[in-house]
Amino acid sequence: MVSRRILRAVPLPEATPQRFRDVRRLAEVDSTNRYLLDEARRGAATGLVVVADHQTAGRGRLGRTWEAPAGASLLMSVLLRPALGVVDRQLVVMAAAVAMAEAVETATGVRPELKWPNDLLVGNRKLGGILAEASGDAVVVGIGVNVAWPAVPPELDGIATACNLEGGRPATRDGVLGAFLERYGPRLDDLEATRREYRVRLATLGCRVRVERADGVVTGTARDVDPAGHLLVDVDGDGTEVVAAGDVVHLRRDDQRG
Repeated sequence: MVSRRILRAVPLPEATPQRFRDVRRLAEVDSTNRYLLDEARRGAATGLVVVADHQTAGRGRLGRTWEAPAGASLLMSVLLRPALGVVDRQLVVMAAAVAMAEAVETATGVRPELKWPNDLLVGNRKLGGILAEASGDAVVVGIGVNVAWPAVPPELDGIATACNLEGGRPATRDGVLGAFLERYGPRLDDLEATRREYRVRLATLGCRVRVERADGVVTGTARDVDPAGHLLVDVDGDGTEVVAAGDVVHLRRDDQRG
């Protein structure tokens, strides 16, 4: 079994909202999301945060694995019990994406764009990703951000990047974490402002995209997101498709972005 021994408390900025002050750091865990889902089932309160130096079974969207050199990426999850309907729970993920993009920019000087629904990009290379999972009234938002990699592995060349490799200021994982927690509370408290900022940062809008879904592939131009965060794709000659879930590939930029 992977050790889940808590190493130490994580120092947090004074501005960190009280709701996120219970932060546990683990040396190694199978998955920070799985850890918090277990804690949620035991009755853990909203706002619990777990950070790991290394994950042995980190997960991304669509069942993919999340690979990162030990100690080089911020690997974390947040437990929430939002007073939102199931359809609107995507908004807490949208808030996390915006808050982390802002945190990375503040801590490192690198300004990420967002790819729908929840990836952080620099020059179309993946800097980070978010995976949310639910259990009952609990939502666990898992985030991985590449902070200080020695180099991009050959198999990820052109696909992934890290803050330090993009010319960012020297930053620690705790520094990015603290900047994120400062911003996540306000983003959750004003979801309307969060929707607006999400749209501003969303590089997917105006792109020709291919969306791979369980029921097939949709190709067209991404024109907007609806209030629940669903992607609106203008399918060539066939109206607008509302995409609630899927894997998006950016094909090219459309100069007629709306």
